[in-house]
Amino acid sequence: MMPQRSWASGTGPGPIAPDGSAVELYAALGPGPDADIVDAAVPAGAAILELGAGAGRTAHELHSRGHHVVAVDESPEMLARVRDVVTVCETIEDLSLGRAFDAVLMASYLVNVPDAGLCDRMLRSCRRHVRPGGAVILQRHAPGWFDDPPRSIEGGGPGDAATVLREVTRPGPGLLSATAEYRLDGRVWTHSFTARRLDDARLDRVLADAGLLVDAYLTGDRTWIRAVPAA
Repeated sequence: MMPQRSWASGTGPGPIAPDGSAVELYAALGPGPDADIVDAAVPAGAAILELGAGAGRTAHELHSRGHHVVAVDESPEMLARVRDVVTVCETIEDLSLGRAFDAVLMASYLVNVPDAGLCDRMLRSCRRHVRPGGAVILQRHAPGWFDDPPRSIEGGGPGDAATVLREVTRPGPGLLSATAEYRLDGRVWTHSFTARRLDDARLDRVLADAGLLVDAYLTGDRTWIRAVPAA
């Protein structure tokens, strides 16, 4: 059994992953825009390592577009929902596959974990699994999100959960803690977490420490980043 993450927890029907994510919720969610962003940032037919793949909603979509995906997650219950692609049950920071990929994807704001040492180890895992000339695709909370996080998001259709953010506190400099409540098809889950602010300057520093550098911001809100191995 993977260790429970100290900075996150969750409640609700079905199994809960070590980072507090609800397996049944993520298995029910639609694919969202993530695959569009990644697909536009990598070559056709790319070999992609997805770290923190969850129940596979992005991996499935990338596979359907002709990419060769390996999905990694620390939750065996999450990976049991993944189909058609290779899966590996391991923590991101401890992963060592002995091969390199055209692209390494680490979404879901994992780069914002509050433990700076853990963030560094995860980014070093990204670096050791990306080939020369390849790219690491990251998703972070926009720095402004920490100043005024949206308190509610209504579900827009089938497979979209209505989300309410509550119990927002700031336990330390650059940190935000909150509990997200998700409602979908009459079911309710909560996910409590703490996130660390990464503005552009700090992002540059933590990437440099791991042997990476920013190549491009992939979205106008600068939440999606393409990084490349430093020379």
